Amino acid sequence: MNTLSSSAFVTTDTPARYIGRLCKHFAHRIPVSFDAQQGRIEFAFGLASLQAEAQGLRLRVEAAGSEELQRLQEVVASHFERFAWQEALTLDWQPNGPR
Repeated sequence: MNTLSSSAFVTTDTPARYIGRLCKHFAHRIPVSFDAQQGRIEFAFGLASLQAEAQGLRLRVEAAGSEELQRLQEVVASHFERFAWQEALTLDWQPNGPR
């Protein structure tokens, strides 16, 4: 089964802080695992993964269909942007090839 995916990268000095904030926020409702370098959030309609990199944070979302992927992008972006207001960070999703 092919899944659709997209990813976004934001430059930040504190990727671990955003991984922790996003994962802790969603952990009240859905399965989550994370540490300072990476996070995984398992939504009913797809998967979000977060990875700390040297220059910032890479976010990736995967879903079975385009509607679910768009919903996942919106949910992750709206929460991330709320947590990142001090740095005024926004997510620019770029499509990935099928997996």
